[in-house]
Amino acid sequence: MEQYKEQIEKIWENRDLLKDPSNQEMIREVIEMLDKGKIRVAEPKGDGWKVNQWVKMAVILYFPIQKMKKTEVGPFEFYDKIDLKRGYDQIGARVVPHAIARYGAFVSDNVIMMPSYINIGAHVESGSMVDTWATVGSCAQIGKGVHLSGGVGIGGVLEPVQAAPVIIEDHSFIGSRAIIVEGVRIGAGAVIGANVTITRSTRIIDVTQSEPCTYRGEVPARSVVIPGSYTKEFPAGSYQVQCALIVGQRKASTDHKTCLNEALRNFHVDV
Repeated sequence: MEQYKEQIEKIWENRDLLKDPSNQEMIREVIEMLDKGKIRVAEPKGDGWKVNQWVKMAVILYFPIQKMKKTEVGPFEFYDKIDLKRGYDQIGARVVPHAIARYGAFVSDNVIMMPSYINIGAHVESGSMVDTWATVGSCAQIGKGVHLSGGVGIGGVLEPVQAAPVIIEDHSFIGSRAIIVEGVRIGAGAVIGANVTITRSTRIIDVTQSEPCTYRGEVPARSVVIPGSYTKEFPAGSYQVQCALIVGQRKASTDHKTCLNEALRNFHVDV
């Protein structure tokens, strides 16, 4: 891998090297490894995550060496540089029409894809569900047993290459129409309520104690989160600004497949 890393970084600094067929083949080998889950854009390291910048570089470098081509699937037609992912029967993933993943996205066994979209560089672990019209953006990392409910938007990130992707850790539940973007990390077992939007700058306020505790860019493990707002002063007056509220902790007895409403009822919160 070190040889791949060194050469990809050289090509990144000198794009003229893309003309070399051997370098093009190396980039394609990296994307193949990404597609098979042998490497990934980000991986757990200690209590945090390590971003493999050179892998993101390879994804970006893959586009200019690919040519546009037409792909026909029954009556449907696509015209793009990236192939559709194949071999779901060999993987052991269930893919419902019209679910689409691009080549270069890893989908593990027992993943269920309802009509949804997974972009290149994304990594979806075993037992997760990508529900109807949910999208998993480029390089996003989805853990084991995660449920992305209908219409969820998981943001993608390619550049800058040092930027962390969105990370949804194991057994988290992301409620319908929630939006998680800009490299936000959702801790293992967290429950994110419907319509919650979290960006890198969103205030994530724990209101379970006598004094609020504010996070940004990360939801602690096993937190139950709902939409909220706070008052902010502007030159034109006072207005409500969106935030996310941590209203409790997911109980150890809560089944990983529990529905959102059941989790929220434990804290007597109506959403």
